[in-house]
Amino acid sequence: MMRKEIRFSGFGGQGVILMGHIFGEAAVLDGKDATLTKSYGPEARGGACSTDIIISDDRVHYPQVRDPDVLVSMSQEALETYIPALGEEGTLMIDTGLVETSREGSVGRPAAEIATEDIGIKQVANIVMLGYFTAITEFVTKDSMKEAVEKLVPEGTEEKNLEAFDLGYEKGEEDR
Repeated sequence: MMRKEIRFSGFGGQGVILMGHIFGEAAVLDGKDATLTKSYGPEARGGACSTDIIISDDRVHYPQVRDPDVLVSMSQEALETYIPALGEEGTLMIDTGLVETSREGSVGRPAAEIATEDIGIKQVANIVMLGYFTAITEFVTKDSMKEAVEKLVPEGTEEKNLEAFDLGYEKGEEDR
């Protein structure tokens, strides 16, 4: 039976909560059960925030992430806030342009830089990272994730977000 606990983290305004919604939707599209909880400080933008998702082939009875299999960090503050929960076996995935770590075995790409330079819109960095995450983990199918991206991103931004996803996915395939 497959059960995975994931924590997406960053600062408010990076689209971390949306990342969780998209990933959870993709899991459901793949026939899995999914739960999502979110946490953010009183600051609407700028403070550390996270979205926790549990996906499973079976029913998820308790929605809190206790032992993340993957921690995705898109800001240094978020990494420092949430890294203590990541066990030795967990995977750390970072935006390498915004986050520094000495943790052995961490993976990542500069998602914000890729979004800005290759897509022309910094705001799709979260979707670049989601594409990367999808290719590296293979927790859900690429098709389900793309369907969820198209369904959940703001209307009128679907094309750029799908481009961002595909670019992140390509980078993840290179690193897998």
